[in-house]
Amino acid sequence: MKSMITNMTLCLLGAVLVSGMASAADRTPAPANAYLYVGWPNDGEVLPANRPFRVWFGLRNMGVAPKGANVPNTGHHHLLIDTDLPPLDQEIPSDRNHIHFGAGQTETTIELPPGTHTLQLLMGDYNHVPHDPPVYSKKITVYVK
Repeated sequence: MKSMITNMTLCLLGAVLVSGMASAADRTPAPANAYLYVGWPNDGEVLPANRPFRVWFGLRNMGVAPKGANVPNTGHHHLLIDTDLPPLDQEIPSDRNHIHFGAGQTETTIELPPGTHTLQLLMGDYNHVPHDPPVYSKKITVYVK
């Protein structure tokens, strides 16, 4: 009986873990030549403290569509601040380090405290899951003084 309960628990746990992940077959394809980049600020930019600054999202060979719009070769932006890329086979988190732009925005204004910060962009499909292959920018560093 104990073995049966343990096996049932492991099966349920496995089902929960698998249901939270998108298989490669479920992920939305991206154009092989899609290119995502931070258009501004530049890598190494020194920005004034206590003032918002504009972040411009650059994208080539792929379109932008709002969340929920399942349109081929499109997605929407996610700005990653002071964090590494999340798991690329799961929904992108939504928190202070993973900012979603589900309305299809291509720029934003942010304010960061003094210090060294990193910015990176990641495209998500209509369900906020990275494409296959994932489309992400180079991580840049900015200095707020």
